[in-house]
Amino acid sequence: MQMSAVRAAVAEAASAVVLPVAAKLTCTGYTPDAVTEPHFFTGEYSVEFDRTMRRGLDSAELTCRVLVGLADDEVAQRILDGLLSGSGPASLKQAIEAARGAPGQAALGGAADDLQVMRVQGYRWYEHQGAQYIGAELILKIIGKGD
Repeated sequence: MQMSAVRAAVAEAASAVVLPVAAKLTCTGYTPDAVTEPHFFTGEYSVEFDRTMRRGLDSAELTCRVLVGLADDEVAQRILDGLLSGSGPASLKQAIEAARGAPGQAALGGAADDLQVMRVQGYRWYEHQGAQYIGAELILKIIGKGD
């Protein structure tokens, strides 16, 4: 698995969400210097190599973040709650897991074998490049061929 391709594909999948407001979710497959909110980006990851013998399978845990602006605290949290929900048009889980492909197909356009959005954590205020946002982390488990 090439993690830069995985990260880009996850960001592309996340961009399919439809927000209940006029804004569009911007998405990047890397940690940006500055964000255009609301913004989803892939962050740090860990990889367990050789889950099967001879580089057959690697397993990665990818931390993604979503940040929403604070023009109105309550509205920002409603938008964030929609993004973090398990289903619905604004659900990041639903949008990302739609990129799993059909049974027997590779996930993320061939960048991985499979993935799962495992959990949401860290629902709190975030500072990014001096600006304050309400946000949270999504933890993804991704498996793929060892390269």
